[in-house]
Amino acid sequence: MNRLFSIPLAGLGLALAGVAGAEEALKPAADVVAAAAPTVDKGDTAWMLVSTALVALMVIPGLALFYGGLVRSKNMLSVLMQVFMIFSLMIVLWFVYGYSIAFTEGNAFFGGLSKLFLNGVTVESVAATFSKGVYIPEYAYIIFQATFAAITPALIVGAFAERMKFSAVILFMILWFTFAYLPMAHMVWYWAGPDAYTDAAAAEAAAATAGFLFQKGALDFAGGTVVHINAAMAGLVGAYLVGKRIGYGREHLPPHSLTLTMVGASLLWIGWFGFNAGSNLEANGLTALAFLNTMVATGAATLSWTTAESLLKGKPSLLGAASGAVAGLVAVTPAAGWVGPIGALVIGLVAGLLCLWGVNGLKRMLGADDALDVFGIHGVGGIVGALLTGVFANPELGGVGVYDYVANAVAPFDTVAQVTSQAWGVGVAIVWSGLVALIAFKLVDVIVGLRVPEDEEREGLDITAHGESAYRY
Repeated sequence: MNRLFSIPLAGLGLALAGVAGAEEALKPAADVVAAAAPTVDKGDTAWMLVSTALVALMVIPGLALFYGGLVRSKNMLSVLMQVFMIFSLMIVLWFVYGYSIAFTEGNAFFGGLSKLFLNGVTVESVAATFSKGVYIPEYAYIIFQATFAAITPALIVGAFAERMKFSAVILFMILWFTFAYLPMAHMVWYWAGPDAYTDAAAAEAAAATAGFLFQKGALDFAGGTVVHINAAMAGLVGAYLVGKRIGYGREHLPPHSLTLTMVGASLLWIGWFGFNAGSNLEANGLTALAFLNTMVATGAATLSWTTAESLLKGKPSLLGAASGAVAGLVAVTPAAGWVGPIGALVIGLVAGLLCLWGVNGLKRMLGADDALDVFGIHGVGGIVGALLTGVFANPELGGVGVYDYVANAVAPFDTVAQVTSQAWGVGVAIVWSGLVALIAFKLVDVIVGLRVPEDEEREGLDITAHGESAYRY
């Protein structure tokens, strides 16, 4: 996906002019500049802006309604408020320092501070895509990535819904975004761009500046590790540290509006096309493949979840169908542009079954009150998708393979080596996010406390935290 490197137009022109032959140097300066100018396609740019809007739609109102319908009516507004405010906060933090830390050269784990407040970025700045000589405006890339940075922390709130202080939620998100999301984005997606890979020596030098997991060869097209496993681990840690809801395990705590949950899930499904297909950064055949894979995997996961649920419980449920769809969307995210339709179908079918187990059997084993099954769906689905990407990216199984930008051809594929690389990505996401979340929650607990008082939890966070009610009675 979005493992990008921005290149000022003037700098690129000078570099190309510098390697031109003596005869080329004698041409008029205007001709040399024209030859050196990278391609910025209006169609690619338009697609990226549409994709950005689709990803924003996933969060507000998609995720907010999906989560809001799953909680009790007395906590509906608290969930909407948390998602809405996290989205707003992350957009601002992305502009201030997030983009710079994630997508400028630094070390293997963190970028630098050269683009704080988007310093140096202009309407003429460009960001590389996955095709040599093809670029998009850097502003388009920045705002597209901002929506990823905004949705990821918002996913976490489902794990400790209905009992955490609003101030604690906001403070935790600032810490986790800074020390978990940004490093993971840098580790997985930062590289020097395809034009840096001119020969073996140049490729080696460029690879040395890339993120840690990029160097390990981990494939993550749109965020299986960076977004889903990352958020899921933070949610699981939060569920343990915040503690169980009052009445959990003794009282029935049903969703108050599966209608709104279905609306939210549907908005997530539609918005996810921008999430996955937009991650190709161009409007071409691979974009269409990612779009198709997203549709196929999601449909397959919905069917496998509801079928298994029918066999186990005797009836298919709307909650199960919506959850299965999200499981498929999560699982295909790392694979969307790497696998073929058959691979997407298998990933969806497997994810539906394993995520159903994740929100039932695994949840009981873990013993945490992960209220809205963040780990059971995003964690399990992200792990399944990340590992199976290493299998189905194989061209012999219909995948697109891994492109060698030096040879300008698809490289030989080693399934064992690729699955090992994928395991590196999964393992680092689990450990890094888990440790950061643990430290961040402990700090927040010391500063403001994590949990609301028992009487406020019983009354509901809508009234006690925000002085409002979602419904009139």
